[in-house]
Amino acid sequence: MKETVLVKPGLVEIQDIDKPKLQKDDDVIIKVYRASVCGSDLWNYKGIDKPRPGAHNSGHEAIGIVEEAGSAINTVKKGDFVIAPFTHGCGHCAACLAGYEGSCLNHDDNFSADNQGEYVRFQHADWALVKIPGKPEDYTEGMIKSFQTLADVMPTGYHAARTAHVGKGDTVVVVGDGAVGLCGVIAAKLRGAKKIIIMSRHEDRQKLAIEFGATDVVAERGDEGVAKVMELTNGAGADAVLECVGAELSTKTALDVARPGATVGRVGLPHTTVEAPFGKNVALAGGPASVTTYDKGVLLQAVLNGDINPGKVFTQSFDLDHINDAYQAMTDRKAIKSLIVMS
Repeated sequence: MKETVLVKPGLVEIQDIDKPKLQKDDDVIIKVYRASVCGSDLWNYKGIDKPRPGAHNSGHEAIGIVEEAGSAINTVKKGDFVIAPFTHGCGHCAACLAGYEGSCLNHDDNFSADNQGEYVRFQHADWALVKIPGKPEDYTEGMIKSFQTLADVMPTGYHAARTAHVGKGDTVVVVGDGAVGLCGVIAAKLRGAKKIIIMSRHEDRQKLAIEFGATDVVAERGDEGVAKVMELTNGAGADAVLECVGAELSTKTALDVARPGATVGRVGLPHTTVEAPFGKNVALAGGPASVTTYDKGVLLQAVLNGDINPGKVFTQSFDLDHINDAYQAMTDRKAIKSLIVMS
């Protein structure tokens, strides 16, 4: 089977490897129908995280068809159309029962990986997999794209809003205009925010943010950007902030624009040492998203009903043989998010 391998920073390529097999009774083998490149994949691709050359890359977003299921699997069967969340909890530990399966207490290997290939072995699948009604051919390509976001970026944006305690009538600032930040705009609106400020310097992303529900755009960065947000919030700051990047500047900005007593929902993979300022009573929350919980409870039905359309974050599509082009398009900001269409 074809699988994506990181040859060196700036180059991923397809190599032939053995098709995965069931190894445990709660495994499922999925034939991948759609995959995608995540912003967090680019930390390795850019060489920032100094990955080991020749490693399977960290692709972790997929939807597909169940091909084989272990003996402990009761919730899905061969032929089912499923979302493969990048996090997978047990469903019954204290963390999962609280709705934080991204921090599941029973699974050390709680994160999917190697999903940028033709097949994937999905572990701990009985509770974690999310079944989509019907078959892929029952849906438009636009709907398929939205299903694909439910493997990661839409639930991650929602997690930022939930952990920041976004509620009805709130003023929310979203720091980051990538796919997660844009999905954070959708989530903030879904949870009833009245004013949603997106911090974005890119016109295509600004337009999509407004379509998704943003009321204001701040293009400035650093102290200038903070000053603009404070102006838009009458000097108070935001009731909730969604930090969707993970970098030093984005984290500092998120903390600076929060009003006293607010919570910053942090879902960008952290590459920073910034801490919450003691004097403002600002809380810093967040972490790996609760994908299964949000998909089953809120997001899948919202997509099926047409209430949200997060698939619009996919602005370019590639086949698997052009996987490096998919990475490069996002690196060069020519694509907001790259979709991988399997043959």
